[in-house]
Amino acid sequence: MSVTQLEPAEKGDAVALLRAFIAEGGYGEGDRLPAERELIVSLGISRATLRKALDALEREGAIWRHVGRGTFVAGPGEGGIGVLGGIAQQITPIRMVRARLCIEPAIAREAAINASRDAVIALRLAKDRAVAAPNWEEYGTQDGLFHRAVADATDNALLIHLFEQLDQVRRAVALSTVVRDTVRPPREHSSFLEHERIAAAIAARDPNAAYDAMRQHINSVSARLFGEV
Repeated sequence: MSVTQLEPAEKGDAVALLRAFIAEGGYGEGDRLPAERELIVSLGISRATLRKALDALEREGAIWRHVGRGTFVAGPGEGGIGVLGGIAQQITPIRMVRARLCIEPAIAREAAINASRDAVIALRLAKDRAVAAPNWEEYGTQDGLFHRAVADATDNALLIHLFEQLDQVRRAVALSTVVRDTVRPPREHSSFLEHERIAAAIAARDPNAAYDAMRQHINSVSARLFGEV
């Protein structure tokens, strides 16, 4: 697919640049966008700036991302921006956590049953990238990709879709309520070990341990950010 290179003068707004790239390139519903390394060159922006723009468009429901497969243009109903945006405005952090406790441990259990070797590798890579994040914003991105990798490991399109909807609301609620007092997660950040336990349980094909590890992780995050559920 031929795409017109955007002019350097347009590079003040990465989100606008990315929207223009999609429109000028003729990308439609279900089309996969080029890899990040290609987008960086085409748009003339840094990887960090590109990822912020991708995050923004994903929150809007304009695109969706699948770990290991790429970034795709969303259809009119895929992002669910109207419905999910309304939910995010109404739901409290505690109710958001309770919804996660209903869904994500079960997803982790299914991941332990169905994960392929490649899915386990992707999960471990996502876990390591979260540990290496240089700041909270990047950590948030990598943390989300870790949880997305758990969903992908189920190899169940419906569960993956449910997770994506839940995660859009989670990010909208968390971004509006969480305040950080350090530049990046400390080395002893509890989520690092919790992610390790989740990944290990899935790799070991232990569904009960995966369920418990994910439930403990979500409870731990909730206690740290919002207080006890």
